[in-house]
Amino acid sequence: MSWDFTVEPEFQELLDWAEAFVSDKVYKLDVLWPHDTYRPLTEEQRRVIDPLKQAVRDKGLWACHLGPELGGKGYGQLKLAVLNEILGKSVWGPRIFGTQAPDTGNAEIIAHYGTPEQKERYLEPLLEGDIVSCFSMTEPQGGADPGVFVTRAERDGDEWVINGTKFFSSNARWASFFIVMAVTNPDAAVNKRMSMFLVPAETPGIEIERNLAHLGEAPDDGSEGLVHYKDVRVSSSALLGAEGDAFGVAQTRLGGGRVHHAMRSVGGAQRCLDMMAERALSRTTKGETLGAKQAVQAMLADSYLEIQQLRLLVMYTAWQIDRYNDYNRVRKDIAAIKIQAPRVLEAVARRAIQVHGALGTTHDLPLTRFYSSAMMLALADGPTEVHQVTVARQLLRAYTPAEGMWPSEYIPALRERAEAELLGKGEAR
Repeated sequence: MSWDFTVEPEFQELLDWAEAFVSDKVYKLDVLWPHDTYRPLTEEQRRVIDPLKQAVRDKGLWACHLGPELGGKGYGQLKLAVLNEILGKSVWGPRIFGTQAPDTGNAEIIAHYGTPEQKERYLEPLLEGDIVSCFSMTEPQGGADPGVFVTRAERDGDEWVINGTKFFSSNARWASFFIVMAVTNPDAAVNKRMSMFLVPAETPGIEIERNLAHLGEAPDDGSEGLVHYKDVRVSSSALLGAEGDAFGVAQTRLGGGRVHHAMRSVGGAQRCLDMMAERALSRTTKGETLGAKQAVQAMLADSYLEIQQLRLLVMYTAWQIDRYNDYNRVRKDIAAIKIQAPRVLEAVARRAIQVHGALGTTHDLPLTRFYSSAMMLALADGPTEVHQVTVARQLLRAYTPAEGMWPSEYIPALRERAEAELLGKGEAR
């Protein structure tokens, strides 16, 4: 079986355009508004950003994560991976190209499971980039473990009444609507216990207690909401997908999303390496450039190796998804790239900060942003340790236990067998 990670010349032209466009246009947004990627646009921002979005649309690169059956281009995960490496170098890149999380995942599940009315009300403006949305799943007592979720949705006639508390509900303060995961059958198995609901932001009973800020953000600039749902009433038409299918709905948004996040990490790490190499050639100390120092050379070499290894693993994973069209079959490698992406980005960003010295720790450079995003990525969509368990369990399924007392590679037994079969000595056991 051959692996082929190349793309057609026509798509390579689009990638070349995207690379130049992000470098020439989008990086400027990163400098002007580094913390505004989720906020509703001001009139000043809209005058600058709307033409950039239109340029992306004109190239056919807007919201490429959606397949043709959902109104997208159907480029496949391999092409999307290469594109996302470019977008991962920029804060604003994903939003300018219509692939900003959590809106991308929310759009995917509405496109897959939404009714025509739900798609018209929520999906169309979301895909146009006119609004932002919130995925309200995790809870303060158990993080991302659905087995301990207690937020309830109970029937009351033709309505559902939602009560509970959600934590780290991204974009809650700016969202036009929430996708809320709530327990509808507490006695069912975990994967059938919960349902998804589309809840307009103006619905009475939604209370945002506070918005947590990440490392590098001002305390009042946070976007991770601690949200209380108090007798929030929605009609039966608010159910997204079938009752009890929230677990499956949620998984739909994660497989491809993890490939995109991982490849964006490759792009971010590559930008850190580019900055590190420039610094190594520009800074002189004790009569020679930093690039002549063996310690710095080791940092450069290790960073290059790690980036290339991660890039190839992500592209191989994307290639498998395209080939088999089965996320479950590729589950082990999807979990593997989710583990490795933050590790590589954090390591390369940390080395780049070190080579830049004190300047690297400041907001005058984007390095701390990449460094902190790596730490957050190690927790987002399930912590690294959960994915390690997935990889290990999937890996062990391909093996069998040894027969008898000794390992199958036990040399005395192998020698005895070889002597019997090849030399005619004794009897093989």
